[in-house]
Amino acid sequence: MSFLDNLENSLKALESRDEADPEKRQREQAQREAARDAALRTAPNVERLKTSEYTACLLTACRTEGHRLRKLVRFTWLESTLRLETQDKRLDLEATPEGVTATFYVAGEVKHTEPVDFSGDPASLARRWLEA
Repeated sequence: MSFLDNLENSLKALESRDEADPEKRQREQAQREAARDAALRTAPNVERLKTSEYTACLLTACRTEGHRLRKLVRFTWLESTLRLETQDKRLDLEATPEGVTATFYVAGEVKHTEPVDFSGDPASLARRWLEA
């Protein structure tokens, strides 16, 4: 028997052992359905965060305020989260099924969390984050 035949037989044995455990399959199926449901409920808020005028104005305000304070503001998209970073401060705007949440970090520790009001002033959020 060649190495490849032996490997193929071992893989088949492992697959059949996994298929024989119906509880494990049910748990995995439930986890996949829960993750899919959460993603579907979060999708409208992710789209709102990515395409809204509020987000564009917030990025502009962060760059402007950062320039005034001589701090470079970097931003990164991580799936459903917009991350703004400068020196030891970070602001995460995370889309959730309930809306968008802003989490303020200083030196890696959570300092404050609040819901984002898309009808509010993005410049005030930028100032609070950079001057805190």
